[in-house]
Amino acid sequence: MSSEQFGHLVFLTQTDTTIGFVSQNADRLTHIKCRPPHKYYIKAVNSLHTLKNFTRIPTAHKKRVRRSRKTTFIMPDGHSYRLVRDPHHLLLLDRLKWAYTTSANSSGKAYEAAFAKEAADIIVTPLISQSKASSIYRLNTITLKRIR
Repeated sequence: MSSEQFGHLVFLTQTDTTIGFVSQNADRLTHIKCRPPHKYYIKAVNSLHTLKNFTRIPTAHKKRVRRSRKTTFIMPDGHSYRLVRDPHHLLLLDRLKWAYTTSANSSGKAYEAAFAKEAADIIVTPLISQSKASSIYRLNTITLKRIR
């Protein structure tokens, strides 16, 4: 199966932070989660090279982003990115290069394994546990603001 075909699927997998849905198709994720269509998803990327294809990191924050672990950054353009380092999650992301990622639950509700498994096209095991969500920071050219 080519990476282009993978891009339309919704994966249920252990991400670097929680059990989540991963896909390159934001519309499918929006439909599954019953989420308002105007909200952005976090874009998980497999490398700094891939990240540079999407956005420019403000100079004052380049070192912070490069050294980050389990941290999401909202760039000045309003889009959010997380550079993934987790080896298990990278097995999938190295094939896709990037993917939208979100928690495996219906919008505003708690995680339910039955819902998540039914909604996904492919389940990547093992699904270990729910852990703490990523930290989120909003970056401007100079300032940094903690969101979560």
